Amino acid sequence: MKNFYGQENPAGIPALVLAYLGDAVYELYVRKYLISCGYTKVDSLHKKAVKFVNAATQARVLRAISDNLSDEEAAVVRRGRNAKSGSAPKNMSVSDYRHGTALETLIGYLAFCGREDRIDEIFSAAREIVLSSAEGDTNH
Repeated sequence: MKNFYGQENPAGIPALVLAYLGDAVYELYVRKYLISCGYTKVDSLHKKAVKFVNAATQARVLRAISDNLSDEEAAVVRRGRNAKSGSAPKNMSVSDYRHGTALETLIGYLAFCGREDRIDEIFSAAREIVLSSAEGDTNH
């Protein structure tokens, strides 16, 4: 059976294409969450969103969920982590950048497969990580 994108199996889709989709899906989850929390000023929304979407946070999320990945999900993560996407931006470690890309690849894969339930679980972990970080931050 073909999914929404007209494909039967996302295994043939390059990891960086899945990451591209995953980046957009994850950003949408972040924005919907922040708006549901009552934030209405765009500047504030942006500052809060950055706490979710930076590579270091995404790497922490991936590490937090890694023990709970299925074999299929773990294989997708490896594809994303090992994808050659050029060099990492100067303000982050290569490891965080690759793990962030791996998380985005996983989310793109899950979105492609119509697994919003699983994306919800992953985003819940992201929310916990960001909120626990904010508790120690006096500027939130």
